[in-house]
Amino acid sequence: MAEVFHRSIFLDGQAGRLEATLWTTPGADAHLAAVVCHPHPLFGGTMHNKVVYQAAKTLHRRGVPVLRFNFRGAGMSEGQHDKGQGEREDVRAGLNYLAKQFPGLPILLTGFSFGAWVGLQVGCADERVTGVIGLGIPADSSDLTYLRDCAKPKVFVQGANDQFGSRANVERLFIELAEPRKLVFVENADHFFTGHLSEMAAAIDKWLDETYPELRSNSAAL
Repeated sequence: MAEVFHRSIFLDGQAGRLEATLWTTPGADAHLAAVVCHPHPLFGGTMHNKVVYQAAKTLHRRGVPVLRFNFRGAGMSEGQHDKGQGEREDVRAGLNYLAKQFPGLPILLTGFSFGAWVGLQVGCADERVTGVIGLGIPADSSDLTYLRDCAKPKVFVQGANDQFGSRANVERLFIELAEPRKLVFVENADHFFTGHLSEMAAAIDKWLDETYPELRSNSAAL
């Protein structure tokens, strides 16, 4: 098993410093960097959320440097919750950091729940981002129509019993989206993939194999 570097850092955010963690694997030939955005901070969401952690671990196993951060007002991050507006700037701060640390490396934007709603909006518009992953997208209550204009590779992994993104609403949104696109429902799983995190990770792995085949060699080596 390759050595893993866990680095606790602070990002320069619009509303102040943002608490963050960067995982890297020395010696890995990185083909991609990733940022993973956490669920709603007013309901206990932080970068340590189990879904966020599992998604980050899945990416990192392939030698991908992975950045997690706390949105403004969460954990040790400065500022106050801004109902998704200022949080988009927080995502950009994460992208700016990765772009500086890994110049020229494509970035994958992953978000869970609130983090998907906010993060994918930034990721779809930012040319440094080459693909997006939405986990537990809150299709019942959030405006996700911006995804119609997103031509980047994208996958959505949803609990079939998600209480914030029903199967019907997710499917209704998905059929309007441009290719390349993929939708995976994890049967019997709720919004937090309780008891089904490994199945969520497997869905991410399969999409990565299809979309970023160059990552397979790193996966075998680590």
